[in-house]
Amino acid sequence: MLVLKRYFGDKAFYFKTAKIAIPLALQQMLTSAQSIVDTIMVTWINMVTPVGTAAQIDTLCNMIAYGVIGGVSMFSAQFYGANDEHNLKRSFGLSLVLALGNAIFWCLIASLFGEQILRFYMNDDQIIMYALEYLTIMRFSLIVGAITFCFSYMYRSCQKATIALNTSIIMTLLNCTFNYLFIFVFDMGVKGAALGTLLAQGIAAIFLVVYAYATKQPFVGSFAEMFGGLKRNFVEPIITKIVPLIVNETLFGFGTTLFIKAFGQLGTKSMDAYYVANQIFNVFLFIVYGYGSAVQVLLGSKLGKGQIEQAKQECAYHLGMSFILAIILVFGIIVFAPYMVDIFALSDMYVYDLAIKMMYVFAIKISMRLFNFIIFSILRSGGDTKIIQFLDSGLLYIVGLTLAFGCVNILHINDIVLVLLITQLEQLVRMIFGLKRVSANIWAKDLTTTVI
Repeated sequence: MLVLKRYFGDKAFYFKTAKIAIPLALQQMLTSAQSIVDTIMVTWINMVTPVGTAAQIDTLCNMIAYGVIGGVSMFSAQFYGANDEHNLKRSFGLSLVLALGNAIFWCLIASLFGEQILRFYMNDDQIIMYALEYLTIMRFSLIVGAITFCFSYMYRSCQKATIALNTSIIMTLLNCTFNYLFIFVFDMGVKGAALGTLLAQGIAAIFLVVYAYATKQPFVGSFAEMFGGLKRNFVEPIITKIVPLIVNETLFGFGTTLFIKAFGQLGTKSMDAYYVANQIFNVFLFIVYGYGSAVQVLLGSKLGKGQIEQAKQECAYHLGMSFILAIILVFGIIVFAPYMVDIFALSDMYVYDLAIKMMYVFAIKISMRLFNFIIFSILRSGGDTKIIQFLDSGLLYIVGLTLAFGCVNILHINDIVLVLLITQLEQLVRMIFGLKRVSANIWAKDLTTTVI
């Protein structure tokens, strides 16, 4: 009982965690719901695979952005905990510079080499044609999305997650409305789906910027306050910590898209089922990412205040909570997956059955994914980023992709459900190594002392 007690906190702890985690989880759920609606709408016009293939460029851009902005947020959460508004503003300026630079780079790549990249994943002329139509407009949403991403993360770091949540509600409603109008009323097809998303993100970005300055949020200020202080003695310690995250997210993002390359060899029907099942899986990830983001913010705030031992204790509480949430998620997917697949109104019964079977595999994946994401959030809260490269992208290539391509190309397994199940060994190996790293307490450090 004493061992179990170590992993469960008091009411005050859970109330404080829920106050941050619930808005973040709901925001992630809205983002996932938005993707679900997009997928449903393009399913009605038989464009699931073209849009899903084009979205791989968006995935690559966003994974790197997550490494950049998530890395800077390690510091911003601690600056907020230390009431250091000067460095909080500078960290926000740095995140904008890095995130916009990344978005502009991928926008140019999509413009110049879009077709070559798409053919790498699916060498089908008709799919490529429609995917390029989508990409022509979608590429600009990368830049707008970077601004939204930066502001949302800063609100999280300042423990004002409800602002980002309210923005997500507005963006989701606008996206659904615009998509319906452009796809069906104006008969724009896949271009309509891309244009609807771009406009919704643009309005959300404007709202976040205007609200931040109107309410005088602590992370915004004059141009000089946010960008003028980005000198070597400030930037170098942050870059040193976030470079491993950027490299990791770049490799992980590309590695994730390589699963599409492996699974794509199993045929269009397998990919249609995979894209539908993966969208449903992403909906359930709202708990994973929402809670994980809260863990990083809360532990980072404790570390920024110098409360190292308290942060270690709360780390154990979060691991205990993760176990309970993992069980809930598994049962949630098993029970509701068939009903959620029904929403897509798949006309091909083979694809329909395949999607449901894949959801049962995703139920296994999400339980371990939750633990792994919480582990990464704990490590990020104190800047223990180098080990994440091995745990995340390293094991993805060594275990996950090796198993995926080995099953398809060497063992010639043509059942995507079985291949997906075998690749989940990656998550198990990651969880074992990750728990050992967390228990070593190397992550429990105050980062505010590393910058000037």
